[in-house]
Amino acid sequence: MKKTTVLWIILSLLFLIIFNAIFFLVGGTDHNASVWISYTFIHFAYFMLLITPALTRKGKSAFIFGITLYSISTAYFLLSFVTGIIFILIAAENINTTLLVQLCIAGLYGIFLISNMIANERTVDTEEKRHHEIAFVKDASAKLKGILENVKDKETKKNIEKVYDAIYSSPAKSHEDLAGTENSIIDSISKLEYEVKAGNKEQIQITADEVLTAINERNRSLLQRNK
Repeated sequence: MKKTTVLWIILSLLFLIIFNAIFFLVGGTDHNASVWISYTFIHFAYFMLLITPALTRKGKSAFIFGITLYSISTAYFLLSFVTGIIFILIAAENINTTLLVQLCIAGLYGIFLISNMIANERTVDTEEKRHHEIAFVKDASAKLKGILENVKDKETKKNIEKVYDAIYSSPAKSHEDLAGTENSIIDSISKLEYEVKAGNKEQIQITADEVLTAINERNRSLLQRNK
């Protein structure tokens, strides 16, 4: 285990060690139900604070997601801790008020936490969709540019440049219905790369024409869907 990980674990346990030491040394072990309820909710709030990083959805905005969720968990822990300490000091015989207040605080925390997690999921899904939409033109252009660097024959290079210009000038924003078409174009470009390496000039021309036709068809279909 890394030294950093060990230090984080020790840091995380410090609150529990100090809180429990004070709780039992000052108050002993003989407490009524309302005190144990507050004791339990304080520990639950701290546990949620510790696991909050694991609840953060990975993505481009993960840092922002993490700050938001951690702020919510921190606010819940502080509120639960302060409220719990008050109820521990009061040590009411009737558990109803203690339980009701702690449940309300936990319920509000759950609503805020889950709502933000749902919003984060939607944001990441949108980011992934956007990334997929712009990835096709970017990836295909990069692949064709790499192919052009290995072409020496002027006529062959001119044919491939037409394909490159067509894909480079294509709309970046795509549509999910065209995923199959775009994957097919990428496969055809890979085939074109193979033909260039093999030096098969006639097949290069055929494949280049096929890719160019497919790109134009993709762009026409995209235009129709965006109307």
